[in-house]
Amino acid sequence: MAAESQPAVADVPRHAERPPSFATAAFRVFDLSLGQMLWSRRTIFLALVVSAPVALGIIVRILMSAGIGGAVRLGGTAVVSGPSIFGLFVWLLYLRFIIPVLGVFYGTALIADEVEDRTITYLFTRPISRGAVLVGKYLAYLVATVLVVLPSVMLLYFLLVPTGGGSLAAAFPALVKDLGLLGLGLAAYGALFAWVGAQFKYPLVTGLVFAFGWEQGILLIPGYLKRFTIAYYIQGLVPHAMPQDSALSLLQAVVTGSLSALESLMWLGIIWLGFLALAARTVERREYILEQ
Repeated sequence: MAAESQPAVADVPRHAERPPSFATAAFRVFDLSLGQMLWSRRTIFLALVVSAPVALGIIVRILMSAGIGGAVRLGGTAVVSGPSIFGLFVWLLYLRFIIPVLGVFYGTALIADEVEDRTITYLFTRPISRGAVLVGKYLAYLVATVLVVLPSVMLLYFLLVPTGGGSLAAAFPALVKDLGLLGLGLAAYGALFAWVGAQFKYPLVTGLVFAFGWEQGILLIPGYLKRFTIAYYIQGLVPHAMPQDSALSLLQAVVTGSLSALESLMWLGIIWLGFLALAARTVERREYILEQ
């Protein structure tokens, strides 16, 4: 007897495609976001911001070459040492202004721009963790800002340090510390403002108020409130000595606390990891409603 024909069995894939791991998903988002950040209008703004210290450095170099460096005075003290001027630029322009500005404008935009452009739906419907989206975009922010800030600092280093009897080789260890400090500042401010961008409805305004209202004002008030700022811990790691007996040295003494370098590094690490984890958790749990 002929065997009865069996019904056809539908072709069901035995191994459904697994979603990528957190690290793989974060790297894919990083790869996609880095190109978008480097070729965006925001990068033009970033280039303009970091070119301002270079322009000032060129002016100072011309003045020093013309033999009028001794006339450049800060707080009543003549500034003639190239390494001191370079340290002043790093402390006053980069650490106190440029790094917080970059953190605010880039950090708050990591998620807020996707919500505003209504493209966040395309990211969140992918089979990847929402936290991986945030971490991938945060890493792209770090690389993009470092790639633009680093050439600016190096140009300034070669412009200013050799003047006034300074030595490039002797100042190199301080340069390495400065670059590490700038990287720490970008990481800490970026993590904080990534959380602000994920949590608040108007993140840019909130970030600007914190960076240039709270941080700048509270550092001048004696007490423990300055510990609730990032600038307080970064200030404790600044390797350069400002010109003595000047208004700037007095200001630096006011904003610098009694923390050791190790304590400052520890607190910056806690702030960095804490706010990055908080930002990823916020993105994972928050429901974003796109306005019509």
